[in-house]
Amino acid sequence: MAVYTKVSAEEIDRFLSRFEVGTLVSAKGIAEGVENSNYLLETTQGRYILTLYEKRVDPRDLPFFVALLDHLSAHGCRVPPMIADRQGEKIQQLCGRSACLITFLPGVSVSHPTEAQARSAGQALGAMHQALRDFNRERRNLLDHDGWRTLAEQCGPEQLDNIAPGLAKAIARELDHLDEHWPSYLPRSVIHADLFPDNVLMLGDQVTGLIDFYFSCTDVRAYDLAVTHTAWCFSDDGTDFRDPVSTALIDGYETAFALDHAEREALPTLARGAALRFLLTRAYDWINTPADAMVTRKDPQAFLHRLQYYQSHPEVFSS
Repeated sequence: MAVYTKVSAEEIDRFLSRFEVGTLVSAKGIAEGVENSNYLLETTQGRYILTLYEKRVDPRDLPFFVALLDHLSAHGCRVPPMIADRQGEKIQQLCGRSACLITFLPGVSVSHPTEAQARSAGQALGAMHQALRDFNRERRNLLDHDGWRTLAEQCGPEQLDNIAPGLAKAIARELDHLDEHWPSYLPRSVIHADLFPDNVLMLGDQVTGLIDFYFSCTDVRAYDLAVTHTAWCFSDDGTDFRDPVSTALIDGYETAFALDHAEREALPTLARGAALRFLLTRAYDWINTPADAMVTRKDPQAFLHRLQYYQSHPEVFSS
């Protein structure tokens, strides 16, 4: 989450008049994240999230996200559905942006997950994959294996090397490796594709919500677990691997959705791809985020360190 588009209290109050949610009491911009503009709203009837869709979200994809959240909610997954206005519409316009009012879920995002919290997150991800087995919509992953080379080119070798000396060549070598070894033959599904700890709400050790589905797409299903592993099982800077958290996350996932042999065998490669994907998108954002944006830039090298760990320790996923 972040704030790129500034919205006044008067504009928010007029926006809320379209809904049966009471009148505005307070609005606070949320600085975390890098994708959309988000506000926490307090009204006379409760709390809500207002999201304005920015650079990477195509408004044409919003019906997919609406259907996805409705489907998961109907199957008992803890996700925040978008709220319809008095005319039954969920997709709105505000300040020249597509916008949605979203159900607020209780809970907090943990900064340093425990084993128990990782196990619960794994279970929630597996339950989500179970629920999506009969979801018949698809959305292309614009940040899939085929798109990583283009993203590296958009960053540029000189600017990549400004982040870390030799980074451009390291990325080029990894791209070649993944071109040769990427397991595109594995089962595909709609996936979350961004299940970092800040996209999981928890009370104690229990998951109360999975949020921020705006990277959701159709891709290799086990890649979703690899992304989550990459996000949950290291220190913030990526230099320390947390093996007990890794074991708990995968065990939790398999209590809800069992990996087959080919998926488990491919996890080391999928995790390298996940680390590279976030290294590249963080590098792109590091290079291109406006200086005056109310957003926290994230260090790309944290995922370079993860990538280097996966390269050196393919045995980390051995059962």
